[in-house]
This record gives sequence, C-alpha cells and structure tokens, in this order.
Amino acid sequence: MKKKLPASISLDLDDKWSYMKVHGDEGWDKFPSYLDIVLPLTLDILDKLDIKITFFIVGQDAANEKNHTLLRNIVERGHEVANHSFHHESWLKTYSKEKIEEEIRMAEEAILNATGQRTNMFRGPGFSWSNDLLEVLQGRNYIFDASILPTYLSPLMRRYYFWKSKLSKEQKKSRKELFGSFNEGFYPLKPFKWKLKSNKTLLEIPVTTMPVFKIPFHQSYLIYISNVSYVLMKLYFGFSIFMCKLTKTSPSYLLHPLDLIGSRESPELKFFPGMNVQRETKIKIFEYALTRLKKHFELLPMGKFAMQLPDQQKEITIKQKEKIS
Repeated sequence: MKKKLPASISLDLDDKWSYMKVHGDEGWDKFPSYLDIVLPLTLDILDKLDIKITFFIVGQDAANEKNHTLLRNIVERGHEVANHSFHHESWLKTYSKEKIEEEIRMAEEAILNATGQRTNMFRGPGFSWSNDLLEVLQGRNYIFDASILPTYLSPLMRRYYFWKSKLSKEQKKSRKELFGSFNEGFYPLKPFKWKLKSNKTLLEIPVTTMPVFKIPFHQSYLIYISNVSYVLMKLYFGFSIFMCKLTKTSPSYLLHPLDLIGSRESPELKFFPGMNVQRETKIKIFEYALTRLKKHFELLPMGKFAMQLPDQQKEITIKQKEKIS
C-alpha cells in the first residue's frame, strides 16, 4: 500500500468575545464565552473520529480560571496546545518587538497554568505576523510559526471585514494591514524556513490554500460554499484534496469554533458568515471533511507533523524582510 502524505490539523480556539471585539461590539470586555459548549462538542467528535489535533489557545481565555478544567481536558484527551497570542488582536503585526514579546510570554504563562503544558508553537490571530514576531518566536525556542495564509484574496478579506464591522474610521486605519496584502499569495504552500537577521532559522507551516489557485479551502469556507450548494461544497473540497495530492502538498487544515455552532448557540455572532447554518448541519460537514482527509492523508497534530517533516520538505529558505512580488 502506498504511504499516505502526512497532514496537520489545528483549531484556532477563538472565543465569543474575540469575534465581538474584532466586530466592534460592546460588551466584549466582559469576555462572554461559548467554550463550555464548543470544547466538549469538538473533543467528543474528535474522539469519535479517532483524530488528534492542535488547539491554538488565546491567553486571555487561559487566564480565566473558570476555563481551566475545560482547557486541561484538551491535554488529557491527547491533543496538543499552542499559543494564539494573549489579547487576540489581529493587528499584532503593528506591535513593537517588546510588546510582541510580552504578548507571547503572557499567553505562554496562562496556557501553562491552565493546561500544565508549555507552548512552543504559534499562530497569529487573523494570520498576523511580522519580522519582529519571527525573531521573538525563535528567541523563545518555538519550533514553528503557522501564521501565513498564502492567498491573493487578503485585500478582499479585509474589505469584507470592514464592510461587516462596526469600527470607527480610526479603528479601521489602525487595522489597515489586517490579513496582509496581495503578496501573501506568493508565499509557498509547503513548509519552509525563515532565515532571520541573526542567520538562525524558524520553520513556517502555512495554512494550506488550494495548490496553484491559492484560494482557501479550510473548514469555514466549506460552510460558506454549502450555503450555495452541498454538492458544490463536496466537489470543491474533493478538488482541493486532489490538487494537494497531485502537487505532493501536505495540507495544514484549519478549524474554528464557529465551524460547529450556529446562531442558536451564539446569537451575538449572527453577523459572522455561515452562522445561518445551524449546529446539526455544521457537525455533518465537519465529520465529512475530516473523514475525507483521514482517507487520503495521515492526520497529525501540528507538533508531531513538524517533527517528522523530512529535510527535503524544508529546503526552501526565505530571508527575513525579503519582499515577495
């Protein structure tokens, strides 16, 4: 039997308050949460499918003692935990290096206290990254960054976000680099190494977009497409898998909490695309997608995926500050 390509699975554990904050809604600073609904549901489905993944945890949620039992359950059930910043601000790339260091450190400490595990893997909120961030991660002995989303659609994603938000002109101005530029699409899909100013390197594992076309196909996009046609969604996903296998691209597949709940569970987030699709349908799509991935790839949490990457999969090295155009 031909050996399957490995694939990594991760879930960005963005909480209800973080979406409200990005949208500009009042009340986010009271940190309303749906973790007590989302986490047990997600863990039960992953147990059913016998799949282990990586959860990128927001430090602010880990710092809240009421979440400790929920978050510790992630580790107890055999999954990995990783750092998704402390304040979950998608404009992280605009921070000073000192502020980035504090953001990473605070999240590390909160996640360690909540789960008993020290994190050494990172993804920026909203795919936000910078050269200073890479330097901080390397200096703190992180094994990889996973913040790159190689797509040409970044400006459209930002425009849609601004259109749907309640942000002031000043807030929009401060977030003008959100999701990056058109140039994000020129970054590789396969894992590569950043070469930093210090001549040290840091592994990057991009969130996989469809090879050649560079359009997203992570779980949230499948839900959007299912709104148009369930059959079209299956064709789109099947073609994405075909292109990954054709180009020998090991997918880094991304999940979010809203991939499993609808507006009934979280009416405050009805503005978010796909929230009209309710929980039962989302669970069906979730199980369908992960079962298909498991059929075609060896599914791994991201830490294990990074550790077993052959050297030839990390041959590409991109210099820090190198412009891709």
